This record gives sequence, C-alpha cells and structure tokens, in this order.
Amino acid sequence: MDDRELRLWRVGRALTVAFVAAVLVAGSIFYGLVAVLGFKEIDSAAKLDAKTLFDLVKLSFGVVAGAGALVALVVAYRRQRVDETGSHREATRLHTERFSQAVDKLGSDSPAVRLGGVHALAGLADDAPDDSLRQTCIDVLCAYLQLPFIPDPGEDPAHQEEHHRYLAFRKVRHTILRLIGDHYRRPRGTHRSWQGCDLDLTGVTVDGYMDFSGTVFSGGRVSFRDAVFSGGRVFFDGAVFSGGTVHFGTAVFSGGAVSFSGAVFSGGLVPFGGTVFSGGTVSFRDAAFSGGSVYFDGAAFSGGSVNFDGAAFSGGTVNFGGAAFSGGAVSFSRAVFSLGVAFFGGAAFSGGAVTFSRATFSGGMLSFGDAIFSGGAVSFRDARFSGGGVDFSEVQLSGSGGMDFAGATGPTPNGLLAAAGTPIPVTVTLPSSWLRAVP
Repeated sequence: MDDRELRLWRVGRALTVAFVAAVLVAGSIFYGLVAVLGFKEIDSAAKLDAKTLFDLVKLSFGVVAGAGALVALVVAYRRQRVDETGSHREATRLHTERFSQAVDKLGSDSPAVRLGGVHALAGLADDAPDDSLRQTCIDVLCAYLQLPFIPDPGEDPAHQEEHHRYLAFRKVRHTILRLIGDHYRRPRGTHRSWQGCDLDLTGVTVDGYMDFSGTVFSGGRVSFRDAVFSGGRVFFDGAVFSGGTVHFGTAVFSGGAVSFSGAVFSGGLVPFGGTVFSGGTVSFRDAAFSGGSVYFDGAAFSGGSVNFDGAAFSGGTVNFGGAAFSGGAVSFSRAVFSLGVAFFGGAAFSGGAVTFSRATFSGGMLSFGDAIFSGGAVSFRDARFSGGGVDFSEVQLSGSGGMDFAGATGPTPNGLLAAAGTPIPVTVTLPSSWLRAVP
C-alpha cells in the first residue's frame, strides 16, 4: 500500500490520544518545575485566597483553550491528509487517462503516431505519482521491444514501400532504447531517473546503434536474456553493475560491435551463461571485475573476437566453467588477476586463439582444472606468475593445438608439468627455468 493512501484514526481515538499526550506532557513539565524550584511538599491545609482562585480560573480556561486547540489540530490533520489523498487520487486518475492514450498510440499503424506514444510513455514514467505506475510505463515500452521482429525486406524496388515502413518502425524501436539509456544515466533519486527499476528486454533484437554507456545498474532486475545483437554498434562503456541482477544469459552476439570497455562490475550478479559469441566484436577492454559474480559458464566462443585486454580481476567471481572456445579470438592480454576467483574449469579450447600474453597473476585464484586443450592456440607468452593460486590440475592436452608460455616468469603453475607429461610435447613451450624442474 502506498504511503500516501488515506490511513487515519477515528476522531474520538485521535482526540483521546492527543488529550492524554497533552496531560502527560503538562504533568511532566509541572513535576519538573516543582523539582527544579526545590519544593518538597505543598501545604494542603492552606486556605485559598482570591489570587489563588483567580489563578485556578485562568488555568481552567487555559485547559479549555488547550483542549480546543487539540481539537483544531486533529481536524486540521485530518483535512490535510484528506486533501493529500484526494490530490494523489486525482494525479493517479490523470496519469491513467494519459497512459491509456499513450498506449493507444503505440498500436497505431502510423510510425509517427507510435513515436509520439513512446515519448508520451517516457514522460509519464518521469512524472508518475508513485513507483508502481512508473514501472508500468517502463514495462509497456519493454513489451513493445519484445514484439515479433519483422526483418528488412531489402531494398529491392518491388518492396520499396515495405522497406521504408520497416525503417520507420525500426526508428521507433531505437528511440525506446535511446530513452532507456538516457534515463539509466541519471543519478538515482533524481527526476527522470529510472535506476532501480526493473527492465525486461528478454528476447529483444538489437540491430542498430544502442548507447548504454555510463548507465548505472544498482538495483532491480535487468534482463537481456535471449537477446540477439545482430548488427550495428552497442555500447555499455563505463557502465556500472553494482547491485541487483543484469542478465545476459543465452544472448546471441552474432554481428556488429558490442563494447563493455571500462565497465565496472562491483556487485550483484551478471550472468552471461550459455551466451553465444559467434561473430562481430565484443570488448571488455579495461573492465574492472571487483565484486559480485559474473558468469560465462557454458558460453560458446565460436567466431569473431572477444577481448578482455587490460581487464582487472580484483574481487568477486568470474566463471568460464564449461565454456567452449572453438573459433575466433579471445584475448586476456595485459589482464590483471589480483584477487577473487577466475574459473575456467571444464572449459574446452578446441579452436581459434586464446591469449593471456603479458597477463599478471598476482593473487586470488585462477583455475583451469579439467579444462580440455585440444586445438587452436593458447598463449601465456610473457605472463607474470607472482602469487596467488594458478591451477592446471587434471588439464587435458591433446590434438595439434599449441600452448605457449615463452617468456613467462614466476613459479610454475600448479599441475601444469604433470598435465604436459614427459617428455614435454613439442606443442607446449615452457621457459627454461620451468624445464629444469622436469624430472
């Protein structure tokens, strides 16, 4: 129930409570004055003179006046609360009328009218009298993006009218995404900020420019589950994921460019589990993973390029367990693993190129336990192993793929020599200091 809804005591109860409170306060003040002035007792045998009687009369009238003031206060309180509730109800009624008109516009056959409905709903969300009505407006905009996506019929002259109509409705979709990004950049608690609201973009198709750079996801639930990023450019640069859940599970990145460069993952849960990276470019360059949990478990890296160059893993958990690296290029060049846990257990490296060149492993835990290296190229060239736990226990090395540790410094990662076997395969390159430890 909203705090502004009418919740009042009955008049009799309110008056009784107010009067009792007034008596208790007056008695406390009287007792305090008596104690301060040092009176130990009052002579009950003393006669009442005219001055005393006059003072008692004044006191009686004061009590009556005080009681009247209490009544007036209670009545004023009730009138104010009734006025506030009436104002809220009127604002809600007007909001509902405008909401219905805006939703009707979204169903229009005219792209221009639909565009007007989009802006009307965004304005209603900004001016909503309470959070539930704001969330309703956001839900409708998200539902519009989730409608079946009609592909471009092409620029063939025979389909020119359909092509232009497609572009017009595409503009409506992109406008919604732009408005969402704008509102999630505004500081939480300020006017027009949607931070903390739920955002359901499950299954949406993003085929053009989308700018979520600088957005802040600090609460609520945000879902890109099953979303398809098939073209264009999508930016989450500098975005902050500090609370709540932002879900990219089973999304498909099949073209264009998606960038999380400089993004901060400092809390909450961000799952990319089962995500497919099959084309285009996805960048986590210089991203900071300092808290919370980011999951790439079961993700498929089969094409294109995914880079974590310069990323800092300083806390929380980043999980690539069971991920499949079968094509394309995945780079952790210059990444720093200093705290937290990075887990590649059970991952399969069967093709493409995966590089940790010049990466620094100085703390926390990095585990490749049970990972399978059966093809492609995996490079740890010039990596620095200076602390923490780096574990290659039960790793399986097979096939024609190569693993290159040339120039690596620091202690030999746990389990690596045992996984490589004796003699060391020609596909595995180790620094001379590590080779001396081979029996």
